[in-house]
Amino acid sequence: MGRQVHLADRGDAAAIGQLLHAFNQEFDEPTPGPAALAERMRTLLDGGDTLVLLAGDGPDGVAVLRLRAAIWSTGLECYLAELYVTPGRRGQGLGRALMQAAIREASDRGADTMDIGVDEPDLAARRLYESLGFTNRAEDGSLMFFYERDL
Repeated sequence: MGRQVHLADRGDAAAIGQLLHAFNQEFDEPTPGPAALAERMRTLLDGGDTLVLLAGDGPDGVAVLRLRAAIWSTGLECYLAELYVTPGRRGQGLGRALMQAAIREASDRGADTMDIGVDEPDLAARRLYESLGFTNRAEDGSLMFFYERDL
């Protein structure tokens, strides 16, 4: 009950926009607002390279996946662009259910890797990802870094 994860479509855009807006507000990040995010998600969903999963009855959680052709393999690369569970539903398995569904969806669509960016202080997310087999270590054991820059 409440853990069901489903693949979103453009009819879910308002709920997706609200969840993404709440995510950025919670972490004091800028947001264009739920309506603008909903419109952007409709466009991305129509483009075919973005998948969104929703979880819970509210819905109470969202995962946004971006797929693209890979350079080093014949499969696709999957980037987990966003993962968010509302504060009141954390610790109840929704994040894990979203991640398991995300891994399954990406693999079913031909992805052979998934990348995630996570902030160092977000220990709960890091523990979740690591428990699902993700690592921030290269094959030689060295630490991998994720960099970004506004353009």
